[in-house]
Amino acid sequence: MVTTTSRRARGVRRAFAGALLAGLTLFTSAGAAVADDPSASASPGDEGPGPTEAGTTFRTATALQQGQSGTAQASAGDYLYWVFPADTGERATVKATVKLPEGEVKRSGSTWQIDVYDGLRRRQACQYGHQTRKAAADASAVELSCVLRTVRSWSEPWANDPLPGSYYVRLTVVNLPADELGLPFEAEVRADVVDAGGAHHVDGALAEPLVPGISVTGASGAPQARTAGEPEDGWASGWWTTRWLWTVGGGVLAALAAVFGYTLTRGRGRPAHVPHGVRQL
Repeated sequence: MVTTTSRRARGVRRAFAGALLAGLTLFTSAGAAVADDPSASASPGDEGPGPTEAGTTFRTATALQQGQSGTAQASAGDYLYWVFPADTGERATVKATVKLPEGEVKRSGSTWQIDVYDGLRRRQACQYGHQTRKAAADASAVELSCVLRTVRSWSEPWANDPLPGSYYVRLTVVNLPADELGLPFEAEVRADVVDAGGAHHVDGALAEPLVPGISVTGASGAPQARTAGEPEDGWASGWWTTRWLWTVGGGVLAALAAVFGYTLTRGRGRPAHVPHGVRQL
């Protein structure tokens, strides 16, 4: 009886030890995967000097890399365009700074706005931020920001969910007296992205990211060169997510739980005093 009880206790301890080791392995692997993710470890200072001009249409938008700042000088009333890439599982934050002329007399506050469009030129809503802001009469700069929703790998055709591809930033003034049109200003735009993790991943993936000219280059069959607005490490394949780590870890823990349950319910076996071939009632 004592021998059977000690064996059961050893089995319970082994099961708990195995479960603990499996849990440690799971979280260690998850931490290593996040550390190896370039989007999670990239620092704002890694990018070189950004472009010093902006496009005036979608087709002439100036390309920005993630974490890179772009500047431009323009006149009030112009539309300025930049484009940056965003991949599956990333949440982008767009920030813009408008520097107003110091020597000009500001008779009224101007209202500035940034809009973000995806590769299909669908306007994307901001989760939060100051997308539109009115400058005070004595203000020298206006700060704008827009935090987008997390990019999904796939969505329904009728949905307006953000998808992998290029994202266009448009900056312009939306309320300005006619006699103040044409006044010079300086603009600075920056797009930062963070990895939102596997909790936002969904089943399915696009055949190609939504970038300009992808249908033409894909149909030609020729090797596709790196397009403007593409991530430096390329687009994600779409099949790997951190959910695989949790799936494997859950399977291991379920197997250990099954073994532990079996050790508790299998009984003590045949007593030593009962000979073989005799059934105990």
